[in-house]
Amino acid sequence: MTAQQAIAPQCAPPGSTGGVTPTSGVIHVNSRHTSGFTVIGNHLAQHGDLSLLAIGLAVHIQSLPEGAKIGVKVLAARFPESEMRIAAALRELEAAGYLRRIRVRLRDGRVRTRTESHNRPYATAPPAPVPRDAPRETDPPPTAPYDCTATPAPTPPPREARPERKPGAARVLKPLPRPRTPALHETAALLLADLRRHAPVLTLSEADVAALAPGVAAWLERAHPDAIRRALTADLPAPLAHPARLLRHRITALLPPPLPAPAATPAVIPLQNCDDCNRAFRAPEPGACRDCRTGGFQ
Repeated sequence: MTAQQAIAPQCAPPGSTGGVTPTSGVIHVNSRHTSGFTVIGNHLAQHGDLSLLAIGLAVHIQSLPEGAKIGVKVLAARFPESEMRIAAALRELEAAGYLRRIRVRLRDGRVRTRTESHNRPYATAPPAPVPRDAPRETDPPPTAPYDCTATPAPTPPPREARPERKPGAARVLKPLPRPRTPALHETAALLLADLRRHAPVLTLSEADVAALAPGVAAWLERAHPDAIRRALTADLPAPLAHPARLLRHRITALLPPPLPAPAATPAVIPLQNCDDCNRAFRAPEPGACRDCRTGGFQ
């Protein structure tokens, strides 16, 4: 009697007895994280209006430590996307409530932009502040080692609800300065058009250059062109949506005072030789010295 021959392939292993394994689509193979992870809500990961780049940036930003830099140039250096795409994604997150930019005035008078990253949209966050040491019923229990015991600061109202905080209200309070020398307009226009070499975000249209040139011409009467260029290009916010408005504000708000007039030099009386005794003396015109005129010199 001959041996039995196996001519058919073996059957596929049976599925799970619970019947939860899908026949198509993604199958999750999950491992429990014990360190180095960030909790992300499905409201962000499955957001229906945000782009995939915006969702990925939100996840990256929420995974960063406190105080990390998230400017457009920093993110563009970290990821292969361009600065324009990253700036658009950041605006998406700001409109959706996952990012908030707040203008803060420092003690020395300078204004800085503070960026807040929200793990859920701030418009839906509970408005009432909670003490730091008091638990909140709406918060999920913390899972070690991820620290979520710290209570965030009270969420300010949305920008639309802030009274008298329109961005364009302060720009019309002070007109552009006017120069005393109209011949400086051409030099001022060239300086404005050249700003894009030092800061590409300050690329202006011809109409913007013509409108801002009188203000820069007034600066040229009071400061060196290099000092003007540094004042207009230093510490630019990111992203910068309206470069012409920012430059108009800086031209009017940072205008230096006129240079003080040089101190008058006292007149020096020249030396003269006496016509009689040939002795040197100080006098505005040649002639005899005082002793020869009064007869005191013998």
